[in-house]
Amino acid sequence: MKQLIGAIMLCIVCNLQAQNFNDFFYNKTLRVDYIFAGNDSTQNIYVDELASLPTWAGRRNNLCELPLEGNGQIIMRDQATGECIYKTSFSSLFQEWIATEEAEQTSKSFENTFLLPYPKQPVEVEITLLSSARKPITNMKHKISPDDILIHEKGTSHITPYKYIVKSGNEEECIDVAILAEGYTENEMDLFYKDAERTSESIFHFEPFKSMKSKFNIIAVASPSTDSGVSVPRNNNWKNNAFNSHFDTFYSERYLTTSRVKAIHDALAGIPYEHIIIIANTDTYGGGGIYNSYTLTAAHHDTFTPVLAHEFGHSFGGLGDEYFYDGDVMEDFYPQDVEPWEQNISTLVDFSSKWQDMLKDETPQPTPIIDHDKYAIGVYEGGGYSAKGVYRPAYNCRMRTNEYPEFCPVCQRALQRIIDFYTKK
Repeated sequence: MKQLIGAIMLCIVCNLQAQNFNDFFYNKTLRVDYIFAGNDSTQNIYVDELASLPTWAGRRNNLCELPLEGNGQIIMRDQATGECIYKTSFSSLFQEWIATEEAEQTSKSFENTFLLPYPKQPVEVEITLLSSARKPITNMKHKISPDDILIHEKGTSHITPYKYIVKSGNEEECIDVAILAEGYTENEMDLFYKDAERTSESIFHFEPFKSMKSKFNIIAVASPSTDSGVSVPRNNNWKNNAFNSHFDTFYSERYLTTSRVKAIHDALAGIPYEHIIIIANTDTYGGGGIYNSYTLTAAHHDTFTPVLAHEFGHSFGGLGDEYFYDGDVMEDFYPQDVEPWEQNISTLVDFSSKWQDMLKDETPQPTPIIDHDKYAIGVYEGGGYSAKGVYRPAYNCRMRTNEYPEFCPVCQRALQRIIDFYTKK
């Protein structure tokens, strides 16, 4: 009987592993534009537009697995059988906003765009937003027929000028990162290409990107703006830019973001891409990074290299912030009875799922700050914006301060796992 059960389980595993991309998908991208709308008490999801792009640059393996849970998930199922054929996760600016005081007083809508492989047969797509307690807050299902005449074909003409900075292989083999220009006029594109080169060099300055450079393609996309520079609302300084980015997001001076996500993806139509870095033509300090959405950072501030790496740690690797505020001004951001999904912070609710296996046997848990020279990897209290109850793996790290020269070993492992997930067959 045990042998029979073992044979059945082996067959199931083999079938799962044998899921073939070409059985379910064309070598095209289905771009789905959503509107997330609501306030702190009520949230809704709406389909805005469907589009097709000429190639698929995403993963062709691990189709129904997630490297990280994220703050939201999308599952694509074959409509006839109900079988999961693709899954992805993400975070969104909307979910950050609903935790602000403004969301207690008004309702807003935010654009969100996701790339899915283009199905050969009708599918059902389910999208779910999760709370900080990792519980669903809203959910929507909708059906898509691949031959729907209202799926807008994009990327076959009027493609934004671009060039490869790093070309390690084709889009099937490599992770394709697009670098977009924000606040560069047509006459400033030579400056943009130089800044894009610096961006690429800055990413590969840090491990594990440095050792795994052969896994990446980096593409500079010369998206022009009417005005030079970037909007700074606190100075009443507004620019007409390609993506309408601005500082003072949620009234935080250094938080540089954009909610015009469709414009970003329109500028990339026809170019193979999976991950997005937007560099802003400004020397004002700031940036932002949203998991599986984009990194946006100031190209001409002295801290460009460390800030870029930090924000890319968010958008590409799903890493959490390891800094914190005295007085626990954001103590509710990570509920302390729930384990965060980010791999570099922990409430110790499920510490075995994090970096417990990387600790030396004698490492105290929690680890006293006074012993940080003794334990390169520990359990140091303070992280995820909270001084108490949330723990980080190192005394200092690229995800904590601009001054620290590298990602800590736990963050490096988390990033390497993401790279392997996207590229290993």
